[in-house]
Amino acid sequence: MNVGVVGNPNYPDLGAFLATLRQKASHAGLKLYTEERIQALWPTGDGGAPPALSEAPGALDCLITLGGDGTLLRGARLLNGAATPILGLNLGRVGFLTTAGPDSLDWALDAVARQAYTTETRLALQTTISGKGAKTGRVEPLVLNDVVVHKGGVARVVRLKVSVDGDEVAQYSADGIIVSTPTGSTAYSMSAGGPIVVPTVDAIVVTAICPHTLAVRPLVLPATAVVTIQPIPPWSDEVLVSFDGQVGTPIQPGERLEVRRAANPVHLIRLGPEGFFKRLRKKLHWGDLSDRTRK
Repeated sequence: MNVGVVGNPNYPDLGAFLATLRQKASHAGLKLYTEERIQALWPTGDGGAPPALSEAPGALDCLITLGGDGTLLRGARLLNGAATPILGLNLGRVGFLTTAGPDSLDWALDAVARQAYTTETRLALQTTISGKGAKTGRVEPLVLNDVVVHKGGVARVVRLKVSVDGDEVAQYSADGIIVSTPTGSTAYSMSAGGPIVVPTVDAIVVTAICPHTLAVRPLVLPATAVVTIQPIPPWSDEVLVSFDGQVGTPIQPGERLEVRRAANPVHLIRLGPEGFFKRLRKKLHWGDLSDRTRK
């Protein structure tokens, strides 16, 4: 079984963990392939680092991400729509999307080897930026969490025209606009006042960031919707588009951003019986009243 490994090199003990991972993966009958950015962190003994991801024969059977949610999001972008299931091992703090940790590594690798796991199918987004008279637009990375249009440089509001399926919704004066998946509804969108959407719901959420009016509320759209965002002159300079909060690109005056459901979803591995609402209680302290005492 061919398994890819993506990791966060900022984790201080990642090298030692990679040595453990290689040993245990070998015992489980898993052949590892590594991303280049952590290739130098593998121990030099036992043949050095595993082969690069690009050398894997055909599609990977599984992708293991070592870090937190950000590493898992990056792993999903690397797969770029491939049906490879992702096993997230949390080496960070919250790890809302991850399913295991260092203390359950043996159990996780055994489950991968036996394919004794369930998968959650997560809606992803695909974005295109195009301009007036452009024959084709530039397609941006696949997104699992959110696409954010915001102002670069000095912190100030930006004017944005938002349309859904060609029908204008409104012209927003805000710090930005978040277009999120149900997976991303518990991330930046939630912090901006957006709703929490259960991952099995096919929907796209549009949330304004600090809108300069009391008359704006988040929108929950069908997953078939195409969301178009256009900066409005003269507020169209230094407008940026961020993908999963990790990579981004400027959107030039006269250009527009189209966000739609990606052709292929992302598949997340789940181990054990823990469900979405238990993760909410455990990771985000949903309904936590432990700080209150009965008088």
